[in-house]
Amino acid sequence: MGTSTRSVLGHGGRRRRSPISARALGSPLLLLNLKSYPEALGPGAERIGRSLALLGRRAHVAVALAPATCDLGWLAHELTIPVLSQHVDPLDAGARTGYLVPAAVAACGAKGSLLNHSEHPMAPREVADGVRRLNALGLSAIVCARDVRTAARLARTKPPYLAVEPPELIGGEVSVSTARPEVVSGAVRAVRKVSPRTRVLCGAGVHGAEDVRKALELGSSGVLVASAVARSPRPAAAIRDLLDGFGPP
Repeated sequence: MGTSTRSVLGHGGRRRRSPISARALGSPLLLLNLKSYPEALGPGAERIGRSLALLGRRAHVAVALAPATCDLGWLAHELTIPVLSQHVDPLDAGARTGYLVPAAVAACGAKGSLLNHSEHPMAPREVADGVRRLNALGLSAIVCARDVRTAARLARTKPPYLAVEPPELIGGEVSVSTARPEVVSGAVRAVRKVSPRTRVLCGAGVHGAEDVRKALELGSSGVLVASAVARSPRPAAAIRDLLDGFGPP
């Protein structure tokens, strides 16, 4: 599968470096995980997604949304930005009651999936199988890792993206780029040694422009954010603040 023009140009038409394949989502990237927060379900998810699309386009920053599973299919068709699953079960389509298989993610129009989030951990072999299956369908895999050592190990699966997120900082008030910058820079170095074309995202406690700016300075290719937007009383303002971190100080 060849690289699409949209992937090369990024959101807003500004030319960026070509992604490693059609499965890449763009770089730098703001990936918003809505989890299952009540404020970000159904109509709330749509409002946040439309704000993310509009503001990302204006800022010339690639953006993507990972809504709750119940909102995955309809938002994938309603929004103009990549919509991702929060998890996928590495199984063939068939008699799989209660599972979310890669073929279903592709069929509903989503562009990929998170794998191994700390709130939905997977065995290493499952991660590898998930990346392989998503790759085969032309979908993006965003593998999550809790620390540098795990990042290095999971980078062997050669995902387009790997997000480093220390679990103890997820949902907190202090970002990993501030509290533990060595985790971000160390993960970037470790992943590049194993899989040079994998892009590292920074997650856990990322709340505003300064957090994003520090993450980029440490070598990351973007950020993975959740509660800072999904639980904000003013999601659009929170998104705008995060996007400011991608621009000049």
